[in-house]
Amino acid sequence: SVASYPPIPYDLAQMSPEERRELLPSLASIYVPMPYQYAIYDTLYRAISTTYRTADVLESTRAINAYYCGRATNYATQADSGSILGVPGCGKTATVRRCLSTMPQVIEHMEYQGKPCYCKQVLWLHVECPSDCSVKTLGFGIMAALDLAIGSKYLQSTQGLRSASASAIAVQTKILLTNHHVGLLVVDEIQNAVLTARKNRQEKPLLRFLVELTNETMTSIYFVGTPVAEELFVSQEHLKRRTRGIRLAPFRPDGAYLEFVKRIWPYQYTWQLAELTTSLTNKLYDCSGGIPAYVIKIFAESQAQALLQAHSCIDEKVIQRAVELMAIKVPRTYAAGTYISDFEIGMSAPEPPPETEEVPRQYAVKRGRKAAQRDDGDLLVAYNNGVDIETHIKENGYLEADYHG
Repeated sequence: SVASYPPIPYDLAQMSPEERRELLPSLASIYVPMPYQYAIYDTLYRAISTTYRTADVLESTRAINAYYCGRATNYATQADSGSILGVPGCGKTATVRRCLSTMPQVIEHMEYQGKPCYCKQVLWLHVECPSDCSVKTLGFGIMAALDLAIGSKYLQSTQGLRSASASAIAVQTKILLTNHHVGLLVVDEIQNAVLTARKNRQEKPLLRFLVELTNETMTSIYFVGTPVAEELFVSQEHLKRRTRGIRLAPFRPDGAYLEFVKRIWPYQYTWQLAELTTSLTNKLYDCSGGIPAYVIKIFAESQAQALLQAHSCIDEKVIQRAVELMAIKVPRTYAAGTYISDFEIGMSAPEPPPETEEVPRQYAVKRGRKAAQRDDGDLLVAYNNGVDIETHIKENGYLEADYHG
């Protein structure tokens, strides 16, 4: 199971406030499986499957030979590519890592078609997009991930290539991905490419390299990051079709959100367990914007403040104090996507929303002034009730009153 919950000590009742506070960091390990995570798992699994339907060992060997000879490869269908973007705090990276952890990363082969053929096949690699937007840095990152997976020393052996050109590192990276039949390369924090590109205008070499990896190594590639990356994806036509995928928005204030809170609510280390009331869940939602990471952070910090202030349990005032201390401010709008609440197990990954659309954040408790109380003679009430306005005016003598006034 990918679920993760912290332990509740059997001697909690005898613990001091200091000991209870030491338990609070364990709340960061909470991971509640939800339907949207199944959609991500299915997306990654199908990407790996696509890779191995486009190439076999013979084609990979030909590809390696082509790289060394400087020739292009044109024998296989293009591998899968796409992206998983979402509001920060929705759990993209944690979900991707846990989904990949359920699949074997390395398979050792001793023969191929009845003949000896030793090979370590790597099903997936997870790397971060370099903050300097450098092809060489990403190449070294891929080598480091490969070394970690199979116990090789590719990165160490390329220390002498640090002075080599980016193209040389790129070729070496392509050869390694092909030689180990890597099924899926996940490039996380892809928004780094956008943030750096705004300053240095260096995104094109990195993106060109990633496109080449997809085309020439037959390795599927998925990008993970925040909606900032969408700006880069839609700016170039050839990237649009390669970067479609799941777009995540926070919880709605609905049953799915309530179920999430119910799962984490028992993990309270205060003197008493606060009752899960509607007012508390609404307060927690409005302060967190329905973002899971914020919900857990506020939940943990509220307990810390309750213990510091000698409160028996958390309440709305303690939650507000915790939010103010952490300076949590949820944006008024965020990029459009599929709300976490709207996923269902068994449903296919939804289509991405319009590229430039933004949506306002939601609230559990409606904002603004309460509607004014109106009597039955009010024109607006009459209109909403379907009453003929002309008749209504005559019956109530509004025109006469104005005339005599």
